[in-house]
Amino acid sequence: MLGPKMISVVAPPGVQLTDVSGPLDVFAEANVQLGREVYQLEVVGTVAGPIRSSSGVRLVPDRIAGAPTPVRPHTLLVAGAPGLTEYRPAPVLLNWLLTETKKARRFGSVCSGAFLLAASGALVDRRVTTHWAVADRLAREYPSLSVDKDALYVRDGPVRTAAGVTAGIDLALALVEEDVGREVGVKVASQLVMFFKRPGGQLQFSRGGTAGPAGRSAFQELQRWVAAHPSENLAVPRLAERVGLSTRHFARLFRSEMGVSPAAWVEAARVEAARGLLEASAESPKQVAKRCGFADVNVFRRAFRRHVGVTPAEYRKRFR
Repeated sequence: MLGPKMISVVAPPGVQLTDVSGPLDVFAEANVQLGREVYQLEVVGTVAGPIRSSSGVRLVPDRIAGAPTPVRPHTLLVAGAPGLTEYRPAPVLLNWLLTETKKARRFGSVCSGAFLLAASGALVDRRVTTHWAVADRLAREYPSLSVDKDALYVRDGPVRTAAGVTAGIDLALALVEEDVGREVGVKVASQLVMFFKRPGGQLQFSRGGTAGPAGRSAFQELQRWVAAHPSENLAVPRLAERVGLSTRHFARLFRSEMGVSPAAWVEAARVEAARGLLEASAESPKQVAKRCGFADVNVFRRAFRRHVGVTPAEYRKRFR
């Protein structure tokens, strides 16, 4: 019989504790369900000494990156941390990460850990995901990546990446299913009191984004007015008239400032307004659609699903 699979979770300074403990609890529970040690677990620190997590709790790593180990990693996951997008890792750490990913059968990240993994060069030309709040930045900083903003986790060859925080648990369940079968994965999820396959993607949890005020002050004033009056006629000529520009000039400047067309921005703003109503009121989707300026409930449903990843009815069940 083959020995246990080594699961190595790399924990950078300020790590989000759930990014580490969530996946490890899944693998540990799989051992319990199977009655044998299928997985051997370790936490790898990036610097010497205890790791202070974002919550203040300290982790004592099993080893430090670069230290020799007799066991080849089966799965290497890099955990995320608030502020990791600004972290400038030492070249020796990045070289170690790239070397380890080549040794591992599979490797990946949880949340913003994707930034550290991408900086090592291990994700070139890969399809990945990360926390919705930093997905656009990851795509900008590493243009070779195809970043899926909605996915809870993504599999691309040997790469496995998870979205924000608790999505690391979803990823770990998928890895357990991959290794020892669906039946065990379902039992693990049941024991942890969670979905085996969580419905919907991560966009249903996102806030702000495209519809937030940005750009020059005149546009910000217009955007705030739109957010407060989503049921008004928000056709491009009317918006241009409101800021005193020709339709063509307004559309060009708006796209240049915001990165999207005025019509696309308006749709996003109306969806954001609809989310607020679905969370706070008992109005039907048809009533919400009318109050937010959608032509009819079917147009509303399609737009909502496109932006949020679930239908208005599904969203209300989860967030009200």
